[in-house]
This record gives sequence, structure tokens and C-alpha cells, in this order.
Amino acid sequence: MSFRLAEIRRHPVKSHGSEGLTRVALEAGRTLPWDRTWAVAHEAARTDGRDWAPCVNFSRGAKAPGLMAVTSTLDEATETVRFSHPDLPDVTLHPERDAATLLDWARPLMPEARAASARVVRVAGRGMTDTEFPSVSLINLASHRQVEERMGQDLDPRRWRCNLWLDGPAPWEELDWIGRTIRIGAARLRVRERIERCLATAANPATGIRDADTLGTLQAGWNHRDFGIYAEVVTPGEIAVNDVVEVTG
Repeated sequence: MSFRLAEIRRHPVKSHGSEGLTRVALEAGRTLPWDRTWAVAHEAARTDGRDWAPCVNFSRGAKAPGLMAVTSTLDEATETVRFSHPDLPDVTLHPERDAATLLDWARPLMPEARAASARVVRVAGRGMTDTEFPSVSLINLASHRQVEERMGQDLDPRRWRCNLWLDGPAPWEELDWIGRTIRIGAARLRVRERIERCLATAANPATGIRDADTLGTLQAGWNHRDFGIYAEVVTPGEIAVNDVVEVTG
């Protein structure tokens, strides 16, 4: 069975925006290049920033929905990121060298009752994904459309904050791919686990306002809160939008 790779997205700073790509070279055992390279640790974080740490240590859309409306564009040569938000002026900076500027810029988006953002961390050799292993995340647009239909409203697929968007599989078919291999271009990825969703998906990426009961809809409609899958790159290779995607193994 074959499908189409409809979108590639990376999130240079965890929970602080994403950008679309036309092609990217995947490396075995690594995240999507420049995906979650940096993360913003909050003042209650239990991490020294030298190793991977769970998402509870970081400022993120589940606790600060305003962050969901951030968009970002990375200049790989200078490692600078341009951040935009509908309620804030654009800013371009290096997330580590200009960490104080980034925290000041995002401060209006942080709820007062939550732990404040404190510092920017970067772990050499891997992105700060929500999985202990360096993962690439995938969603099925047919499943997304079923969620939209059940809710009776349009939903921006960016709510799911995934790397690869697939067009063509039957709704929810992807949840049965655990342990199987996906081929995209020259790359191979092994599906490891489902993605259990959090409150971040309730916020609209255009506004940063919670306006959709995504978790309740998943639970009521399909008796779980899973949407999308995590995979591990096992064979390196370049992938591009509109590439054929095949599930094997």
C-alpha cells in the first residue's frame, strides 16, 4: 500500500513555533534535522540541560496555549530563528546566545499561575522530542478529517505538532502500524508507538486560544486520546513533499 507525503514540518524551539519544508535529509537514529533542537526550561524544571528530559520540564502549549500561535523560521547557517505571533512584534535571535530576549518576547504568552520560563537548553546530538528515543512524528490526514467531522469544525493540522503529514491511508489505519516499517524516498522509519495527546491540541494555531475539545472528542469518538504515531529513522535518506510513502514489514 502506498500514500503521499503531504507536508514536512520542523519545530526549531520546542513549543515555540514550526515551519514547513519541501525536503529534508533524515539520519538514522536522529530526529528530523533541527526539530526541537532547543527547548525552554521553566523555573521548576528538574533538568540540567545536558541530557534528554521529559516534556514536563519545559514551557509548552499544554500549559500556555498562547504559544501555539507562534510561528518560526530557522536560518541554519546562522542558527538564528525568526519568531512571529499575531499579538507580538516579530523578533529574530539565536535561541541560546539571546535566550533572555526570547524569554522576554514570549513572557506575555505565559499564564501567571504557571512556572515561568527560565532558560534555553540544547542537548548535543538530539532534539528534545517527547519520547526518550529520537523520534519523528507522523499524522494521517484522513484521521484528522474524521476528528473535524465529529466536531463539526475545521481544525488546522498544526494543532498536532507533527513532523510528517500523510495523505492516503484509511482513517486510523496508522495506529495499526506499530512495529512496521515506513519507506519514504530512500529513508526507512520503524513505527514505535502511538502519540497520546495533551491539552496543547485544544488551542488554535492561528490565535493561541483554546477553542476545540480535541481530547474529549478523541475519547468520546474512539475511546482513546491517541492521534498520530512516533517512528524511528533506521535507514537514512532524503525525503520530499509528494514522495510516495509505503508501509512494509
